[in-house]
Amino acid sequence: MRRQTENKITYVWCVWRKALEMLLMLLLLSVVVFVLARLAPGDPLRAYYGDGLERLSQAQQEAARERLGLNDSLAVQYLRWAEHALQGDWGISFQYKQPVTAVIGKMWRNTLLLGGISFALTFWLAAAIGKFCALHEGSFADRVICKIGTVSGCIPTFFLALLLILIFAVNLRVLPVGGAYDYGESGNALNRALHLILPTAVTVLEHLWYYAYLIRNKLAEEARGDYVLLCKAKGMPARRILAQHCMKNILPTLVVMMAVALPHILCGTYIVETVFAYPGLGKLSFESAMYQDYNLLTALCLLTGAVVFFFQFLAQVLGEALDPRMKAEAKGGLADA
Repeated sequence: MRRQTENKITYVWCVWRKALEMLLMLLLLSVVVFVLARLAPGDPLRAYYGDGLERLSQAQQEAARERLGLNDSLAVQYLRWAEHALQGDWGISFQYKQPVTAVIGKMWRNTLLLGGISFALTFWLAAAIGKFCALHEGSFADRVICKIGTVSGCIPTFFLALLLILIFAVNLRVLPVGGAYDYGESGNALNRALHLILPTAVTVLEHLWYYAYLIRNKLAEEARGDYVLLCKAKGMPARRILAQHCMKNILPTLVVMMAVALPHILCGTYIVETVFAYPGLGKLSFESAMYQDYNLLTALCLLTGAVVFFFQFLAQVLGEALDPRMKAEAKGGLADA
């Protein structure tokens, strides 16, 4: 009983230590992003006033800088921004003239929809391909799929997106070029689905083979276990052994893999959104960087970093909870510390 209590305390301490590390990483990221955004070339007043900046006198421009807090030192600007951010006030978007939270609130659902569908399709297809290749390991079909996957995984995202646009939107004209929906069709589910096809296809193809290959290798390794030989000796079909036993044994690894992959795929939509002019956080990030919209850019970078750090933390916690070997490694690392 005492040993179990000590193990539980040690595990809880490891979780809290990882959570603290995540918060410190977010703090460091906030400092780096804030400083780099302010030191980037360009004038934030240009983003705020646009062409109207030319009509302002020098005195009016200085008054605007003072009002926006741009004349203060970086340290003062960061401390003021951090104080407001902790209260939920991320400042005003220079480009949209609205609170940053309101601007992000209009876009995050589109990114979540695109990323969520891409994530589900990626792992559903990756599991199917991985099981098929593991079942036929070394066969002609396995070798061909591996070669195709390797080649497709090396194609740059933007090039693949432009290629699909050229084929399906320009030449065949069966799918829309970009956007989330046609003008006046925001409530049309079918229209939205058509606009999601190409961005989703690019996002899935970008990540599919990597995870399919990992699943294939884990299943192939598991299929060499002694218990598989015993199941075969009992007359159990190979497909059933793979589905009922091998998949069950790699489930902890698969859960951790999915936790790590979720932010990877969500953030992978950023490039896709930019190419397809899809109104999400990726397109918003590109525009905020282009127009020197400091407050919006900082919030988006921190939001992205928070998602990545959180799911890495979740992957570690889930891995240690599902796999005793990872928990033992965590205890060993704590003892060394």
